[in-house]
This record gives sequence, C-alpha cells and structure tokens, in this order.
Amino acid sequence: MDKEKAEQSVRELLLALDQDVESEGMKDTPRRVADMLIEQCSEGDAELDVTFKQMTYDGMVIVRDVPFVSFCQHHLLPYFGRAHIAYIPRKKVLGISKLARLVYASGKGFTIQESVSEMIANRLYNEVEPLGCMVVIEAEHGCMTLRGAKAVGSSTVTSVVRGAFRDVPAARSEFMGLIVGSR
Repeated sequence: MDKEKAEQSVRELLLALDQDVESEGMKDTPRRVADMLIEQCSEGDAELDVTFKQMTYDGMVIVRDVPFVSFCQHHLLPYFGRAHIAYIPRKKVLGISKLARLVYASGKGFTIQESVSEMIANRLYNEVEPLGCMVVIEAEHGCMTLRGAKAVGSSTVTSVVRGAFRDVPAARSEFMGLIVGSR
C-alpha cells in the first residue's frame, strides 16, 4: 500500500471540502486517516488450525458478544457491533480465542455485514467441520446514523446457519435463547 499517496489523497479530500488542513486540530489528520485505513485494509487472517482434540465433547460451543468494527464498502463509514458464534464439534474443538480472531479477520477491508457473517460461518464450517455452526451479527452502521435515514441507535442483524443449526430447529432455538436470554 502506498501510505504517502493515501495521506495526500486524504489531504486533497479535506481541501476539496474547504477544511483548514493547517489548523492545529487537522494538521495531522491526513496521516492519521491514512494510517487507520491502511490498518483496516491490511491482510489479516485467523489461523483455525490450532485445535484441542477432545472427542468426548458433544455440546454446543458459544462465544458471544465478540466486538468488531468494519467499514461499509458503499460509504466508507464504520459499522460496529457484536458477533455471536456457535458450533457443535465433530472432531475438532477450537480454542475460544480463535473465534474472536476469526471475527476480527473477517471484518478487515471494506465490507458489508452480510459478507462478514457468511465469511465467518463458511470458514468455521469448512475448516473445522463441525456438525453445524451459526453466526449472528448485530451492528450499528455509520451510513444509517450519519446520512440518509439518520436512524441513530438502529441496528442491523444478520444470521447464517450451517449443518445442524439449519436442519435441527431445537439447536437454532437453543443458541438464540442463550444469546438473547441473559440480557
């Protein structure tokens, strides 16, 4: 990535918006914005290969309220919220921090919430091969808050189900009850 070009582009955008880029409060803004966007767009991957082999566990594993931030590919504004992930192990049990890392890695770049939800579910289902998995993401979108509808405080919820969570309604209900019930 070209940091110098990104910084200059931010500077040019601010000038086009009639901002005083030499003022005390804005003189470092082009660098800060460029650094932030470069970090957001840097490749990040979650390694799901470190597992605990525990053949006797046949329950549901849930990690909920995993915070995340991503940027909308339509408006380049942030959206943020919480991801809730569940899976039913077949042969592999992940260290729980792997699920949080998967959420973080899936939110890199400029995205849409639906794609982030799908990416998390697909990687978990395809690489860990559980009996089933489910991902629910709740997020507040900057583009809904700052422009257009100006719907401050509204949230968007997406869900993706694979395997047993799709085929066995009781599994899906148990997961939803556990992420909603204690609030």
